[in-house]
Amino acid sequence: MKAIDYFKLQAKNLFKDYKTQTPYSDSVLDGQLYTYNPKYFDVDGIVLDFNIDEDDFSLMNAQHVIAQLAGFSKWTEMLKASEIELELAKLLFDNQHKVSVEEWEDYITSAQLDTNIFLSPKLRLEIFKQVFANVDGHESFVQDYRLNPNSEIKAQSNQTPPVNRLISALPLKPKDRAAFVEAAEKVFETVFARLNPLHPELTRKLWNSEYYIDEVLLKQDMLPIDYDYVLSLIDASLVHHVIDLATDADLMAVNLN
Repeated sequence: MKAIDYFKLQAKNLFKDYKTQTPYSDSVLDGQLYTYNPKYFDVDGIVLDFNIDEDDFSLMNAQHVIAQLAGFSKWTEMLKASEIELELAKLLFDNQHKVSVEEWEDYITSAQLDTNIFLSPKLRLEIFKQVFANVDGHESFVQDYRLNPNSEIKAQSNQTPPVNRLISALPLKPKDRAAFVEAAEKVFETVFARLNPLHPELTRKLWNSEYYIDEVLLKQDMLPIDYDYVLSLIDASLVHHVIDLATDADLMAVNLN
């Protein structure tokens, strides 16, 4: 199923839940209220948090809510999104028990400030997979509005979340350093192939994964820092570093000629 079709289905399910609406009178509040018998979403929670007009809620309104739960401001913005952006949106929607839209945006903002790099949709997707989608133990402080997450999510919620590993001192422990160097080598190959430098041999000669980990990636004032976050920084910052190497290689080639 295409991502946009998946979100259309979610909107239809939310609208179905809304249509289970049953009115009742409350003598204390002196007015008519509504109760729901939902199957897919916590309608009461959505009504409160998304300022829903319970007397005028349409499929279009449901689409708007689903778009916001997936990280878009409105449904039309989602319709214009790229495949990569939609893939990330689906992961964000499916992992809202781990991280909310607001928490994810704060995370990305912090990463961009730390690295001074604007993270492209493709990089954001890879970071989300590595830091959240493929890592157990995260738990959002914001409500998960789904009523029936899959059984795997339910099983995870009954487990004690593992304590996040922190890097608290430099130089790195040998085991951590080796893991980061290995990760940097893999990311470098991906970035190198994507950038296709004008002078590939010179660019590759300038690359030193150990120097990158020891001298470029981490600084004392960044500590303590989460182990998984360091891995995400490698994904985020290595693009800029390889661009610098390619630029230096171009200058070297000019001087050699």
